[in-house]
Amino acid sequence: MFNKILCFLLVGLLHFNVAAQTDSLYVVVDTTAVEIAVNEITNKKALHPLFEKINRIQADKSGKINIVHIGDSHIQADFFSGKFRQNLQQQFGDGGRGFVFPYNLAKTNGPGDIRFSSNEAWESQRNIYADNGNPVGLSGIALWTKNKDFALEMNVKTKESGFSKLKIFTPNNQKMFDVALASKIIQLESDIPKKIVHKIRNGESLSVIADKYNVTIKSIKSANSLKSNNIRAGKTLKIPSNQMEKKVVERSEFIPIETLREEGFHSFASDSLLHKIYLIPALEQTDFALNGLVLENNSPGIIYHTIGVNGAKSSDYNKFPLFFEQLKTLTPDLVIISLGTNESFDKLVTADYFLQLSLMMETIVNQNPSVTILITTPPPSQFKRKFPNTFVADYTKEILAQAELRNYAVWDMFAHFGGLFGINQMVKEGLIGADRVHYTKAGYEKQGQLLTDAFLEALQNYNTETGK
Repeated sequence: MFNKILCFLLVGLLHFNVAAQTDSLYVVVDTTAVEIAVNEITNKKALHPLFEKINRIQADKSGKINIVHIGDSHIQADFFSGKFRQNLQQQFGDGGRGFVFPYNLAKTNGPGDIRFSSNEAWESQRNIYADNGNPVGLSGIALWTKNKDFALEMNVKTKESGFSKLKIFTPNNQKMFDVALASKIIQLESDIPKKIVHKIRNGESLSVIADKYNVTIKSIKSANSLKSNNIRAGKTLKIPSNQMEKKVVERSEFIPIETLREEGFHSFASDSLLHKIYLIPALEQTDFALNGLVLENNSPGIIYHTIGVNGAKSSDYNKFPLFFEQLKTLTPDLVIISLGTNESFDKLVTADYFLQLSLMMETIVNQNPSVTILITTPPPSQFKRKFPNTFVADYTKEILAQAELRNYAVWDMFAHFGGLFGINQMVKEGLIGADRVHYTKAGYEKQGQLLTDAFLEALQNYNTETGK
């Protein structure tokens, strides 16, 4: 457990209302406890297997560690997780960008370092909606099309995120896509009737023009929809011709590259780092669904996979077995779960919230017995930009209380960002948005930096204790 310094400030009688859809919860506070929490991870021993693997990879200078960060809108934009990923990869090596998804094709926001585009529109569905048979998998968002004329282009915007191996995730690992590195320009020649346009001069008649081109007056009148023989100088006439000319037509054609079917995904490997790739329809398919891509390189270190869905709760991920089946394929060493804000705004009682969170953890561990779990508690927020969110306070207490029993580690973001009454300070520092729910880019990056500091300190303490 982290140390806490409790300072009690007499603030008189404070009433606040937590708005609910049907009922209101009134809380009377006579004193406010201001908690200054030491930035550390609770139940650090749950991370010891992960620390051991980090040390081994550092010593051998080979191998990969897969970290999967699951959350809601706080993770989908990748500011919080992106900062943590950047720090860890700088410290322990960059093994690859990890899981990516074309969020913009699903008409939602996503990380800024990967750009996707397509010549066709795609249909989509988030996991926050009922399971109606659409292929919601690892991304938490189903993305599909029946159009066989699409090309999906992915561009990596930074040189550092170049990849040498691509993994393609589809429902039931069907081969729905071919891979192409570039398009090839194909030139096609054909013979077409030669187009002749004549500009009428002063004194010219249809008979004169017809004689000049060896055609009939009738054919000229037909080609130009003329009802009489009257023509005017300065105008133009189309001249029908039996002469033929060459026409060159250019079109782009993608040259597919062979992919390898592996357990849970199809893959493509390159001898050099790539920054652009195309997905095109596999010839034998009529339906196409993409659950996501994984980008890796040939360097040892951290592969950091981020999976976030706006508005998502633990129960939303739990609805879709395909999510957990494909998650297993990532062979995660560490799974970070950052959920709870949306549950709190649904006024979900703590027991029901923790039941769904526990179900998610149990399913992950059952399919990945050696995985380490790290829970980040939900950050402070307010209802209607006014009333403290007591639900996340209760969620945090339960998460911390169950950590040792269920063998997961906890980073208490709720406490480190001021707890129940920390919002005003977050506003002053420009760390939280106007809605008092979503944090600013600076706020998310501070979350990532504080998590980094706590993680590295826990690792250092482990190495000191074990004499590493």
